[in-house]
Amino acid sequence: MTDDHGRRDAADSHDLIQVRGARANNLADVSLDIPKRRLTVFTGVSGSGKSSLVFGTIAAESQRLINETYTAFIQSFMPSLARPDVDALRNLSASIIVDQERMGANARSTVGTATDAYTMLRIIFSRLGRPYVGPSSAFSFNMPAGRMRGEAELERGDGAPISREITLSGGMCPECEGLGRVSAIDVDELVDRDRSLNEGAITVPNFAVGTWYWQSMAHSGFVDPDVKLKDYTPQQWEDFLHKPATKIRLNNINVTYEGLVVKVQRTFLAKERESMQPRIRAFVDRAVTFQTCPACGGARLNPTALSSKVKGRNIAECSAMQVSDLAEFIRGVEDPSVRPLVATLRDTLDSLVEVGLGYLSLDRESGTLSGGEAQRVKMVRHLGSALTDITYVFDEPTVGLHPHDVQRMNDLLLRLRDKGNTVLVVEHEPEVIEVADHVVDLGPGAGSSGGTVCFSGDVAGLRRSGTLTGKHLGHRTPLRERVREAKGQLSITGANLHNLKDVSVDLPLGVLTVVTGVAGSGKSSLVHGSLHRREGVTIVDQAAIRGSRRSNPATYTGLLDPIRSAFAKANGVKAALFSANSEGACPNCNGLGLVYTDLAMMAGVATVCEQCEGKRFTPEVLTYKLNGKDIAEVLAMSVTEARDFLAARAARAILDRLADVGLGYLGLGQPLTTLSGGERQRLKLAIHMAEPATTYVLDEPTTGLHLADVDQLLALLDRLVDDGNTVIVIEHHQAVMAHADWLVDLGPGAGHDGGQVVFSGTPADLVASGDTLTAQHLRAYLEEA
Repeated sequence: MTDDHGRRDAADSHDLIQVRGARANNLADVSLDIPKRRLTVFTGVSGSGKSSLVFGTIAAESQRLINETYTAFIQSFMPSLARPDVDALRNLSASIIVDQERMGANARSTVGTATDAYTMLRIIFSRLGRPYVGPSSAFSFNMPAGRMRGEAELERGDGAPISREITLSGGMCPECEGLGRVSAIDVDELVDRDRSLNEGAITVPNFAVGTWYWQSMAHSGFVDPDVKLKDYTPQQWEDFLHKPATKIRLNNINVTYEGLVVKVQRTFLAKERESMQPRIRAFVDRAVTFQTCPACGGARLNPTALSSKVKGRNIAECSAMQVSDLAEFIRGVEDPSVRPLVATLRDTLDSLVEVGLGYLSLDRESGTLSGGEAQRVKMVRHLGSALTDITYVFDEPTVGLHPHDVQRMNDLLLRLRDKGNTVLVVEHEPEVIEVADHVVDLGPGAGSSGGTVCFSGDVAGLRRSGTLTGKHLGHRTPLRERVREAKGQLSITGANLHNLKDVSVDLPLGVLTVVTGVAGSGKSSLVHGSLHRREGVTIVDQAAIRGSRRSNPATYTGLLDPIRSAFAKANGVKAALFSANSEGACPNCNGLGLVYTDLAMMAGVATVCEQCEGKRFTPEVLTYKLNGKDIAEVLAMSVTEARDFLAARAARAILDRLADVGLGYLGLGQPLTTLSGGERQRLKLAIHMAEPATTYVLDEPTTGLHLADVDQLLALLDRLVDDGNTVIVIEHHQAVMAHADWLVDLGPGAGHDGGQVVFSGTPADLVASGDTLTAQHLRAYLEEA
């Protein structure tokens, strides 16, 4: 049975996921029934327990059971996945989690390789490309030419067979090794030519006078350490910078000498940027520039691969096309030998367009995608799946989407449901809640004040329920009665990054400015590309926070220092005892609280340390108390609880800022790896708020915020501006747009259809006379007030 919106009624208990006694994290013995093969949206304030219920209980148990089914034969030597803290879970189906985790920083992973679209394109070119240059591997930028790949069953474009034992010729450009770019080092960022080595001419980290690296350069015999670098002979300069690895004697020891540029390339540039220490990363960003490979022009492929064409285009040109344009190009490829493949590729490309990613190209590196873009790319993998009766779990799939794009996302969620799947969505967006078959509202508050089911039923019932979510479904933020006056301007001139079309715009200082536009219109390219590294500008984004598994809000914000000092003073012992990274750490888990087992062929498994029971410290350390609490108990507190417990002024100042940015529910010892993008951004903002007045750039700060929390965010943004700061926000949320002093709208569309400023002015002017997509949606939003 279905109603006018396609919603269905559950028939019996077998059509219900039954949760009984869930207690993961802050869940307070939650029991409820969730209809299967429906779209259920889970709502509630940040920290209310949504993720603990959906991801930490339902999805976790489904995946645990599947893992145990398929790995039973190796259970004798691998630890089991921990069972969620729940009394019973019934009628589960296999679950697939489609989250916002970034897709890694591997430069060889692209949108095309992540969706298999490039693989299909390679096969089409191997069959239809003229001249024929080889099988599909000949178009792979990840495979060097001449690599032996064993046996293969392949056909030429003319149908002639190829022998089974073959050497597949890869398509990798030998100059850039398939990356499409090469690095260039600015020598003047490595050295001060007006100094000698003894005077500290080398400015590279770890090369200070007296260090081992410095000694290998200064006492190599190739240069005089007392001569200024500008006075080197051409040969000395060449040896100093570019001499390849050469054996020398230093202090009666055989060592290898390398020119400075050679050594920098080997020791620094061979590593992934994100794995570098902050000071090394800052040096690399300053000293190294990446240029388009001169051999392949950024195409990643060798000349042989680029010579083969289909309908006048080579595979690199196809990969560089906007997905929406490539979809049209592929529709024109007609050949019986590839007809099924073309149809599949076309469906994949059309799905990318449907989820609002038509502005991407297949050669776009996966690591450059935002969390929302990454989630939608993953979603495309599943739309064409033949599997049914799967439970799909989504984490705020509308992140990064303009209101214009949200409806298309809703259509895709409903398509997954209508294929016979159960769709569970954690979401705050009212437009998504409206199309739900079923809503589960958790709360009423966050942390210890949450963890209960406040409502479970249909949307109409939610509106009548009186819960915080129900009350805010129809809440609208009005336009400002009076906008603030600008105190100057921050000018951007001739911006051409990505799809920007020579954009020039003035951003007012001393006010709240919102930069908006549909996904892919050029907002991030304009703001980040133009303001990055400008003096006085602080970028506060959602990027992952680098740190070890021990990193948590207490260590990241510096809060642990006054906590350790307070414990040390109260007990008359060393402060080092109260650090899980130092003397007080449990020796069995090294202060992690967990023991990680690497399974090589599978994802690693983390189990709670049996010795410390996850508390991370030695039994001796846990005997020391502060106001009746040990260090593990204090780190288990939320920010709100800690504000009432800790008296030290330094601790209170940090905790107050964390509460101000809406993180009162966050646990002091919660691993940073468990934070959402929005939580990471607000944590960074809390730290920067202690710095002098500046220009803050925030990237979608409403991510992860409940409708009721948005008002608190707006109050915080107002306070930042009123304290003398400039706040520039990249945002789609209509409440933030309405509250702004100034709006910059990019578009009119995405990709090559965007990249222009289509409006710059006050929100009132946009609503009164604007004809952009943003104007239409903001006007409709305010009319519903």
